[in-house]
Amino acid sequence: MIEWLAAHWAEVLGFATGAVCVVLAGRRNVWNYPIGIANNLVFLVLFATSGLYAAAALQVVYLAFGAHGWWRWTRGVEHDPGFIARTPRRQAAWLVVAGVAGTAVLWWVLSTFTDSQVALADAATTAASLVAQYLLNRKRIENWAVWIAVDVAFVGLAIATGLWITAVLYAGFIVICAVSLRSWLRVEREQRASAVAGSGAAGSDAAGWDAAGSDAAGSDAPERVPSGG
Repeated sequence: MIEWLAAHWAEVLGFATGAVCVVLAGRRNVWNYPIGIANNLVFLVLFATSGLYAAAALQVVYLAFGAHGWWRWTRGVEHDPGFIARTPRRQAAWLVVAGVAGTAVLWWVLSTFTDSQVALADAATTAASLVAQYLLNRKRIENWAVWIAVDVAFVGLAIATGLWITAVLYAGFIVICAVSLRSWLRVEREQRASAVAGSGAAGSDAAGWDAAGSDAAGSDAPERVPSGG
């Protein structure tokens, strides 16, 4: 057992920190970022030694994204633990364009300058992961759907490169992301229900004040005196 752990320490540590990171993100806990940074460092070593060059470079970029998300969740509007938002359609369109463009550029780089045997898949998962991380930094619900798609692809990549423990890790991530997506959708429904109830109560109060105002106006109006015949 000790020999096995010594041989696979990077994958085991990556699994542990990665799982904790995703669980905390699902619970909207800001501590997912420092733990996520530790996870990035582990996978940087693992992917670089396995020939997944874009995935390794992605970990470096994640360090910057982690700092950005940490700042957003402690200083920005995302600081509110209950804050959850949907991605505006125009922004979603630009993110799709950015993902496709990023995939094309990375595919060319990997095909031209490296010996990667999975250049297209590596490039696509890298670009999609960046989009997902940006959405998570902004607490957009759609981040979980993108992460699920990325994790499915990473399971295939890990199997293709012989990283069986990493494949299991990403399969576990799929489950955690699905649970997190369901949790965020539930919070969104509760917030909408609360907002509707609040607006209904406000409307009732306003109607009550209007009625009271009408009664007061009627009582204060001068009484008409009938004229004598």
